[in-house]
Amino acid sequence: MKTKMKKEELLDKLRRNITQQFDMPTKPVQGIVYTDVVKEFIGMSKTVGSKVIEVKKGDNLNVVIREACPNAKIFASNVEGIEADLNPDTIASAADLNGTDVGIIQGEVGVAENGCIWIPQTMKERAVCFISEELVILLSKSNVVNNMHEAYKRIKMTNYGYGVFISGPSKTADIEQALVMGAQAARGVTVILIE
Repeated sequence: MKTKMKKEELLDKLRRNITQQFDMPTKPVQGIVYTDVVKEFIGMSKTVGSKVIEVKKGDNLNVVIREACPNAKIFASNVEGIEADLNPDTIASAADLNGTDVGIIQGEVGVAENGCIWIPQTMKERAVCFISEELVILLSKSNVVNNMHEAYKRIKMTNYGYGVFISGPSKTADIEQALVMGAQAARGVTVILIE
């Protein structure tokens, strides 16, 4: 009870000392717009550490994926047409994905301003997005947008109610500036941009 009183006293003091208020802008904020959104997306994706492979619509994605990850032994995916050893929809638990070399997932929206890709949960076990050593994200070039404002307008939630923006491989650095790849998720990300 006493803590609440102190909190309210603090908030009242802040309210009394507001000297100037600003209305919300009437014109919506316009995000950055590029002349060649796909080119910018590719450049930013590389900047954040992703590999980018451009393919034509009829290309064999299984061959492209195997060539991009030649040393991988265990592949996991539920994407239609992709050959995989594990399917995140049919395994008993997320722990069954442990040891996955390459997870192949479908991206919904790519964002040129920061190289991130919206990944809705379209599989039972979303751990495939984080437990895989390498992540391959399939993305249509027609789904690349300029900025986050445009991306949020395109996002559709799935029945699972979960999604995540992924931008390059997982990385972290400590105070000594030692960079560690794959600390929380994939060590490498390959984006396959489909015409």
